[in-house]
Amino acid sequence: MNTTTMHRKFSQDNPRAWRNPWVIGWISLVAVVLLVNIIMISLAVLTNPGLVSEDYYERGRHFEKTMTTRIAARNALGWTINTDFPVSPVTHRSEKYRFNVVDRNGIPVSDALVTANIYRPSDVRADFKTGITEIVPGVYAGEINFPLKGQWEITVSIRRGEDIYDFSRRISVLAD
Repeated sequence: MNTTTMHRKFSQDNPRAWRNPWVIGWISLVAVVLLVNIIMISLAVLTNPGLVSEDYYERGRHFEKTMTTRIAARNALGWTINTDFPVSPVTHRSEKYRFNVVDRNGIPVSDALVTANIYRPSDVRADFKTGITEIVPGVYAGEINFPLKGQWEITVSIRRGEDIYDFSRRISVLAD
């Protein structure tokens, strides 16, 4: 075998290198790792916000009982919530978040104390709370200004007397 043939056999210019099982194997391995990473990132963004409450142990001890009681109380209320939140909120821009609340008979739920807790799943230091006011009977609104882009969780708590109704929405805030 002469040197030109040997040089061509191991050269980077050899077109047969892409058909080599080792090259195909390494490329496949890299593709699988990238695919798994994409799936894991998607699951992290789309599922549980990963928020940890201050009293997690006490709340966790009776979680099932507490959740069953809250769901039963919420269903007994029969309140219906319709939200009117901005589709594509942008950072550093105050935008109005509105929703209306009616009971099972379609009568507006008014005179409630409403608060919105805004959580950033990736950074607890960015979390904040804001009040929501009633603008007409059963219709509540508040201005929210997000300081950072990314995923946020808005948890609204509606309290009227002994009645409590909570709901959450996850939104994605764009950069300005």
